[in-house]
Order: sequence, then structure tokens, then C-alpha cells
Amino acid sequence: MMRSFAQLAGPLLVMVAAGARPSTALVQTLTVSRPNVIVFVGDDLGWRDLGAYGNGSIRTPNIDRLAQSGLRVKYAFGTSPQCSPSRISMLTGQYAHATGTEDLHTPLPEAERMVPSYLEAAGYLTGHMAKTHYGPNAEKQFQWYSRIVADSFPAFLESAGNRLFFLWVGFHEPHRPYLGTAPKHSPAGVIVPPYLADTPESRADLALYYDAIARMDAEIGRILAELDRRKLRDKTLVVFLSDNGAPFPREKGTLYDAGTRTPLILSWPSVIGAGSVYDRGLVSTVGLAPTILELAGLPVPPTMQGRSFRAMLSDPDAFAGQHHVFSERNWHDCDEHQRAIRTTRFKLIRTDAYTELPLCTAADIGGSPSFQALRARAKAGRLTAAQQRLFEAPRARLELYDLAADPWELRNVADDPRFAKEVRELAGVLDSWIQESDDFPAAYRVRDDNTDRITGLQFTTKIPPVRNTDVPPPAQRWGRTGPT
Repeated sequence: MMRSFAQLAGPLLVMVAAGARPSTALVQTLTVSRPNVIVFVGDDLGWRDLGAYGNGSIRTPNIDRLAQSGLRVKYAFGTSPQCSPSRISMLTGQYAHATGTEDLHTPLPEAERMVPSYLEAAGYLTGHMAKTHYGPNAEKQFQWYSRIVADSFPAFLESAGNRLFFLWVGFHEPHRPYLGTAPKHSPAGVIVPPYLADTPESRADLALYYDAIARMDAEIGRILAELDRRKLRDKTLVVFLSDNGAPFPREKGTLYDAGTRTPLILSWPSVIGAGSVYDRGLVSTVGLAPTILELAGLPVPPTMQGRSFRAMLSDPDAFAGQHHVFSERNWHDCDEHQRAIRTTRFKLIRTDAYTELPLCTAADIGGSPSFQALRARAKAGRLTAAQQRLFEAPRARLELYDLAADPWELRNVADDPRFAKEVRELAGVLDSWIQESDDFPAAYRVRDDNTDRITGLQFTTKIPPVRNTDVPPPAQRWGRTGPT
């Protein structure tokens, strides 16, 4: 299929690269070889919190069946533990700092293009459902939009007609706040991570989070059923992933795996073998954009920093994956400047500012029962060592975690002589990525906090202005070793 497609795609690649719109006849000829694409994005969904990823207490039958029908990626990671930076990175194929969207709520600049812009030029109908959060320039790059999810899917398909389609479904679930509906999950059955307080309040909070995931799962089931009814499943690549970790303390908004690791499921029955699992290497969601463009037969723009994982779909056993993936944490209710590198075994986090203060907790988490339960225990002097890590101050500039021995990332071994080699090597690779990816020093593009780091209370809803915006040219940014 790929060979025949390459022979047909040549004229289309030339036309798209030149900015021209291909003819209807050419688009119809290529439709048989290129997939429709649907991307489901959970909002604040932890990677562990699906049946397909080992949580036997949560009810996600439709997502679990999606995984059984295709490929489940074991080690997938987002580029940021925050909503808009992560989503923009997925759609542009660039790290958030490279597009200037590293802070929460920062709109995509006018000069930047995203996946739907390229696909529209190649004859796709591009659509979006529910949460956007990218700003006006990004939103106008989609041709079709609905605030509603499953109920509006048939209308989207009718709009597409015989055209190929690309649909991005930005769920609001399981983001807070949680509505007071009848619970489906028992607090007694939830899994409480070691850095949360195992109290009735925390368990009830987690149960409501599980319920929100189940509501998302039901919507996904309805969309997949409509695809089956119209006999479109074999022609459609379905992708499921999350933008960042769960909305609980030490998860969302952090560079620990609980903040950046994501489920990643890809189903395309005519191409991907059912029940496949990829665990040979790491996959970064910054590679989603180039992957989609390659599947559509389009050239990948040189501005895209992500690595395509298209080859993984048809032959996961031969796909090498990445040895390192990178992530960043910037302003989200309070400011941070953190960068991280992960391998299959180790995670190194570098904190370049605010080390004298506790780790920032986002406002929606600060107001949660789970955070308040930790605060109560802190006041009573009853925190465990794992729970105390959230309130640690001062913080270490470097954190290293041996994930084979410490999967919850509770023991910083950066100062352990046994891991000196790993610290040096990973710090060097991280520093090279920082320089090569057009990153900026912590003294620039800073914002004041609008949320108290100690209490979790948001004292203003205003987004503080960014300061020190005149970042030096790359050659001056990092001294003599910086790129020219």
C-alpha cells in the first residue's frame, strides 16, 4: 500500500509545497490510500488511569477495546504537563518554547501553522470538537467546529461527504471541577498514589475523577459505533492520548511521569495488528504532527522538531523509538522554569529558578479535597516522606530518579556517587537539547504567580504580564558554547 501510494502522491506533494490546492480528481484518486484521522485527547488524564494501562478499578470498556483493536504504546510522553502548551506542541510538531506558547493560556502566534492547515490543502475536511484553548490563529485553521462531541459526529461525517477527514476531539473530561452526579465508582476501590493522603476525602475525589473518565469513555464508544455503522473503521486511524497528567497533587503541572507520561493508543484495523504493544523505545507526542502529515502523504516542514512514528504503526517490532524524550514546565498559575530528560530507566529534572520555594501546584488542584487533605496532615505534622516531597523547600537544582527501582519518583539520587555517570551524561544531553531547540534562560519570559504555592489558594484570576521578553540571540544566550 505504501509503495503504490508513493507513486500516486508525487503530484500532490509538489502542489502542497507550492501552496496550491490539488484538483478534486487527484484527491479522490489518493483517498483510497490515505486514512481519515480522529484524535481523542483526554484533558488531565493520568497514564495509569485506564483499564488498558493496568487500572482494574476503572471502567473504560470502549478505550480498552480500542487498545485491543490496535497498538498500545507503553512509554509515551507529552512535552509539557500543562494543557495548552502540550496540545499546541502536538499540533505544530514543535516544543512549546519554540513557538512562544510555553505558558498556560498563551495563544498560537499568527505565523505558526498546525496540522489542519496542511491537511486542508491536501483535500481533507478538518474538524474540531469541544475544548480548543489555543487562541484565534489556531482555531481558524479548522474548517468545522462543534462544542458537542458524540451527538454532533454524524453531522461532521455528513459535511465530509466523500472527502477524507481529520477530526480533533478535545474532551473536557476528566478536568476539574467534578459535577455532583451519582457516583459510578466506589471510593473504596480507587488506587491512591503514595504521595496523596489516603483519607475518605481523597478517595471520594479520586472516585469522581474516575467517573469523569467513564463519561469520556462512553462518548468515545458512541463515535466508534458510528464509524462501524458507516463502515469507516478500516479507513480511519483513531488515536487516543492525554494532554497531561491527572489533576492531583504532584501529578498535573509536574515533570514527574505522573505529569508528562500519557497513554497512547493507535487503531487502524487495515494496517495495525490487533493487540499490538510497543515497548522497545520511547515515543514523544511532539511527533504526532509529522506522523499525521506523513500518513497523508505530505512533506514534513523543517520547522517541526518532532520525530514521526509512522513506521511504528505497520511494523512496531522494527521501530527503534527514541532513546531520550524531553519535557518542560513553565508558568501555570505560578511560575516555574524546569526542563527534563527521560530514558527508559532514568529521569533527570533541572530546575533553573524558584528553587527556594515549594513546587508550584496549579490552582484547580490547590482547591481540591486531595490537596486540602495533604495540607491538614502537614499542619498536624503527619506527612509521610513521600507526601512531604510536594512541600520541599529549598528544592534541589537537579533531580535524578532510577525508575526501575523507584517508579513513583520519590527518591532523588542525583547526589548518590553510584549515579554520577548518569547525571553527567543526561545533564549534557539535556543541555544540548535546550540550546538546539531554541529554548531561553530562566531570567527571560517570566510571570508573577497568581496562586499561593503553600496554601494552593488563587488570589487573583488575572494572568500576570510576561516580563523580560527581549531574549538574546542564540549565540549570546548560552555563552560561547551556544549555537550560532
